[in-house]
Amino acid sequence: MVDEKEKNMKCLTFFLMLPETVKNRSKKSPKKTNTTSSSSSSGSGSGSSKLPPVCYEIITLKTKKKKKMAADIFPRKKPASASTTTAQQYHQQNLSNNNLIPAPNWQGLYPTIRERNAVMFNNDLMADVHFVVGPPGGTQRLPGHKYVLAVGSSVFHAMFYGELAEDKDEIRIPDVEPAAFLAMLKYIYCDEIDLAADTVLATLYAAKKYIVPHLARACVNFLETSLSAKNACVLLSQSCLFEEPDLTQRCWEVIDAQAELALKSEGFCDIDFQTLESILRRETLNAKEIVVFEAALNWAEVECQRQDLALSIENKRKVLGKALYLIRIPTMALDDFANGAAQSGVLTLNETNDIFLWYTAAKKPELQFVSKARKGLVPQRCHRFQSCAYRSNQWRYRGRCDSIQFAVDKRVFIAGFGLYGSSCGSAEYSAKIELKRQGVVLGQNLSKYFSDGSSNTFPVWFEYPVQIEPDTFYTASVILDGNELSYFGQEGMTEVQCGKVTVQFQCSSDSTNGTGVQGGQIPELIFYA
Repeated sequence: MVDEKEKNMKCLTFFLMLPETVKNRSKKSPKKTNTTSSSSSSGSGSGSSKLPPVCYEIITLKTKKKKKMAADIFPRKKPASASTTTAQQYHQQNLSNNNLIPAPNWQGLYPTIRERNAVMFNNDLMADVHFVVGPPGGTQRLPGHKYVLAVGSSVFHAMFYGELAEDKDEIRIPDVEPAAFLAMLKYIYCDEIDLAADTVLATLYAAKKYIVPHLARACVNFLETSLSAKNACVLLSQSCLFEEPDLTQRCWEVIDAQAELALKSEGFCDIDFQTLESILRRETLNAKEIVVFEAALNWAEVECQRQDLALSIENKRKVLGKALYLIRIPTMALDDFANGAAQSGVLTLNETNDIFLWYTAAKKPELQFVSKARKGLVPQRCHRFQSCAYRSNQWRYRGRCDSIQFAVDKRVFIAGFGLYGSSCGSAEYSAKIELKRQGVVLGQNLSKYFSDGSSNTFPVWFEYPVQIEPDTFYTASVILDGNELSYFGQEGMTEVQCGKVTVQFQCSSDSTNGTGVQGGQIPELIFYA
């Protein structure tokens, strides 16, 4: 029945069976105690000596469509009474000192079996096994209780109670970091998940090694919520190692949309060679090829240091190997090639000569490099107005701000805005665009665009796409300088379905030029999804 419940609800439930002879034991122990708990009084009541089994459901983890942080999955409860506060103080002391002896009758301080079980976490009291965790020179000796560990992990169950179990008092675990092992033990003992950015990957490794699936899932959720261009390449490498396809897909989404930021990040140089090859092969990278080339050279420099090789051009080419030919050098702009790749020294004279001929000659030579440009990503456009118009006295710009707030139901990457132009002939505009969240500027750019006098929208781009999280309102703003008479939107919609993304709009207090939900400027959001 328990297995069926676990299968259908995808939850983790701990069951404790109440002993059948509570009444008999209470009779055999006439010795007085100081406890006055309700459990002792109920044990001395009238009835049959055999009590029916009672099920205590300690915690249930259900799969939800909306992904949450680990802290949301396991919220910490605030102490409700003075006794609970005392219990929390003992528990906090126990976290920092596993040799601390609990106070007499410490069991009475904790109203639930979950809290009493948590006292045993990192506690030498009744410990029947110890772990020496960490690599040589950085080990930590941690106490454990075989029964609790076996209940929390099938690997520990096999280790302590399986057919090949070994009766050891001390177990060495050199491939797991002490902080990560402690995080896993805290989950097993306390049903609490405590993750940190600098240890979550190591915790995921521990959870995978000892088959603690709900902890592993929480680690993946934590990584997905903290995913950005700065760590996407490293997490891509780790997600492949841990066989987490959902996390791998999310990493690719970030790397594709914010490719230049990802390739320029420090984390890119920490990836393994196989991950490097997969990124260089990527057809949908949204980056200039010169950026890809420079990122590969930066990786090669760090790889030389990892392999204790001299930092020379020859060794950089050596560590890159055949991955060099995955860089689509012939698709670079001629200026980028002539001023960058051609003078890097990584290419041979024959390769440099052949690529120059590829640019200029009618009969192009055969190249080992891929000569077809990457497809990149096709931006989507969310148009929020049903019509547009112009009048002789609108829409005027005099350094005032046009602004609108929006929210999406899926993570997207805002690449720029579509703006209206002049309503009385062609004109050039200077546009300062800005994207903010709760007053914090996430992206801005100052650029120019040319309006041909039509009612079309004209794109203005950020330097890099800006990552937008779901269910949060962001503020899009623009200050225009140019022809004061322009088109403006009418019949605005509060909600727009754009592909698989739903966008909601609301008025912004930053708007000082009349733009709102019903009409005005910023008719389009341009994004990758």
